[in-house]
Amino acid sequence: MRQGRTGGLASARLHGHLSDMTDHPHLSAQLDLSALGRLNERPREIFRHIVESYLSSGAPVGSRHLARLLPITLSSASVRNVMQDLEELGLIYTPHTSAGRLPTELGLRFFVDAMLEIGDIGREERAEIEAQVRAASKQQALDTLLGEAMSTLSGLTRSAGVVVTTKENPRLKQIEFTRLDPERALAILVAADGSVENRIVQTPRDLPSSALSEASNYLNARISGRTIPEAKAAIESTLELAKAELGELTARLVGAGLANWVDNASQGQHLIVRGQANLLENLTASEDLERIRLLLADLETQKDVIDLLNRAEGGEGVHIFIGSENKLFSLSGSSMIAAPFHDDQRRIVGVLGVIGPTRLNYARIVPMVDYTSKLVGRLLHGH
Repeated sequence: MRQGRTGGLASARLHGHLSDMTDHPHLSAQLDLSALGRLNERPREIFRHIVESYLSSGAPVGSRHLARLLPITLSSASVRNVMQDLEELGLIYTPHTSAGRLPTELGLRFFVDAMLEIGDIGREERAEIEAQVRAASKQQALDTLLGEAMSTLSGLTRSAGVVVTTKENPRLKQIEFTRLDPERALAILVAADGSVENRIVQTPRDLPSSALSEASNYLNARISGRTIPEAKAAIESTLELAKAELGELTARLVGAGLANWVDNASQGQHLIVRGQANLLENLTASEDLERIRLLLADLETQKDVIDLLNRAEGGEGVHIFIGSENKLFSLSGSSMIAAPFHDDQRRIVGVLGVIGPTRLNYARIVPMVDYTSKLVGRLLHGH
């Protein structure tokens, strides 16, 4: 767990230090910051071992076991006294009677901001991320690049990978309608950059199959090289004339397809999630399963996930969100490690990261997220 303090990711790159706790009013209200600053080597070392044991196994650690782990000689009774002090500070708690101690969310925040030691990304991890993401970038589709980046990151961290990016209006190439059932069709839109999106469109029940081809041909003759708003403006101006050429039902399909695509284009941001199944690994108790069920439900709430990722746009470097510091994870008790990525003008164009339980291996994952965000930014402008 412990890594060199001065690796390629300097401590200043990690957003959110102890001095930033005032950004979280409920944290500063419950933590006596002056008392934390006075913690000497003994309680710090005991607290570090409690946190690192939790991050490694998720299990509470008792005074007798801690006394054996410590590099200094202390009796179990002395360790218990220090643990009591740490508990009074709100850094640790006893999960149930006669158990050891676990860090609180406040304790984890203090550890991350004041004690976490971060080094470079591992050589093998760097090589895997580089190879997978660069290969995906050759397909020239943004969703493919971001999806592969998140799949690779989620696989290495055994967490869920998430990314949100501003959804630009690409130049269109073609559209095709395929019938799903008597009242629905699948509209498949292909952009000039190779990206593909599918949307379900409501159709009149008595629409003949030939109308789907006619609508596709009509649109393809008018949308190529245009953005969705440009195509909408051009087609709407002639839609009344189109009724004579296509017939009432087919013209209605053209109009429905346009409305569907324009509504989607106006949503502004696009969320990709990969690796949710990783969250189901190594569950040891029914409460773990319930927590993950709640987290998976959180991930379905796309707007809240996007809002949280957007909070990582402020400042530079990697951001860490822990548990109930944000409303999204207030029930599931989860954490997110995220970093923004930029275009060649240093404008933020998206945020990527991983979401998992609060016992994520922060020291290992922070440099991976940092490296992946920089790599994606470079690939977006051809480097």
